[in-house]
Amino acid sequence: MIYKQTTNDITISVRVEYIVPDDEETTPQVWAWAYFITMENKGRDTVQLKTRHWTITDALGRVQTVDGVGVVGENPLLEPDDVYRYQSGCPLQTPSGSMTGYYMFENTDGEMMKIPVPAFSLDVPGQRRVLN
Repeated sequence: MIYKQTTNDITISVRVEYIVPDDEETTPQVWAWAYFITMENKGRDTVQLKTRHWTITDALGRVQTVDGVGVVGENPLLEPDDVYRYQSGCPLQTPSGSMTGYYMFENTDGEMMKIPVPAFSLDVPGQRRVLN
């Protein structure tokens, strides 16, 4: 499933994959997912990603927040029609959860724009989903 949202001519798409443990016979103590982000600048202005904010919720309702500069050590500059992709990951202590967040982009006029990331599920395939 692809989660997608457009705000201020910037489209954020997310695809998630569960990372299968090496030993599938034992129940993991930590479940992990890879998420793949695509950022598309569909506007006329050049923008640069400055910061990120994530809210991560597990199946028990425990919430973590993550704030930082850029993504995966980069502050991508997106000119009109540019696309930037990266991959990261999320471990949880439960077999399901969700993530949502936003990026702060700066345009050429120095204005900051809050660009939401669509909420996405972290679910082990074949498991019953738990709404958080």
